[in-house]
Amino acid sequence: MFCRYDQSLEGKDPVKVIREAIARTLVFYYPYAGRLREGPDAKFMVECTGEGVMFIEADADVTLEEFGDAPHPPFPCVDELIFEVPVFEVPGSGGLVNCPLLLFQVTRLRCGGFALALRYNHIMSDGMSILQFMIAVGEMAQGASAPSIPPVWQRELLNARNPPQISAIRKKLPHHLHKSSTFDVLTACLWRCRTIAIQLDSEDEVRLIFAINLCQNPLEFALELIKSAKNNVTEEYVRSLIDLLVIKGPPFLTMVHSYFVSDITRTRFEALDFGLGKAAFGGPGKIFPEPGLDPANNYMPMKNSQGDEEIMVPMCLPTLAIERFVKELDSILGDH
Repeated sequence: MFCRYDQSLEGKDPVKVIREAIARTLVFYYPYAGRLREGPDAKFMVECTGEGVMFIEADADVTLEEFGDAPHPPFPCVDELIFEVPVFEVPGSGGLVNCPLLLFQVTRLRCGGFALALRYNHIMSDGMSILQFMIAVGEMAQGASAPSIPPVWQRELLNARNPPQISAIRKKLPHHLHKSSTFDVLTACLWRCRTIAIQLDSEDEVRLIFAINLCQNPLEFALELIKSAKNNVTEEYVRSLIDLLVIKGPPFLTMVHSYFVSDITRTRFEALDFGLGKAAFGGPGKIFPEPGLDPANNYMPMKNSQGDEEIMVPMCLPTLAIERFVKELDSILGDH
């Protein structure tokens, strides 16, 4: 996230404020200070070693204005703000197990604002859970003695039992699909355009993959259902799936050419408040694919330069495929 300079906070060092707030928050979120281990049958577990997280402070000779009126990825110097390229990799920080579960970098900008970058272990957290942690950090930074929402470490709830522009797209929909969710409509449209654009062979196997969030509230085991899941995702369904994973192990999924969608429109990182000024952007810093894999598409909330709420959908394809993608999208939207 990028935060603007607030003159009323002159003299406060964002590095010191955020670092101390993280330390206080880790008292309540103590597993994050531990290390992930791999146990029997490839089962992961957290050893609460208290070794802590990684924190990096930096200074950059740029101003927030150099990122544009409405900052959004791709950012021109993201590799200096996010410490994940090999040249900047901190030894021992980039693995899956036996290394810090959270890595922070706070970069002071020349204008007085700052950038906060966060890398987290996805086995340990998803976007919503890490946002809850960061909300707690914000509360601690503003003087709270405890998070307003206490974490609940009831991992046993997931133990196995005994094993046996949306409006423009909507106008093109047939009448019986008008009540489809925004996620359904947007994903179906992009899936169609992308599949046509990459010109797959008729025998190629591809998948549309998206996640279903299982915990809407940390105090109750609830299901946030995605309406497009037609297989009746209930608590019983989830528990039976956990049983199957224990029996059969994690499934192998072909990722090449598959379309992985992550809806983070309700993961409002730009709303985080450390008492240091208003955020100009909060969300993923990079949209490019990992080597050998097609990129995941994050549906990101953003505001344009006029302050209007929008959904940003990055699309990363080869040049010719992008041209075909745009052509197909134009044919769907028509004059809109």
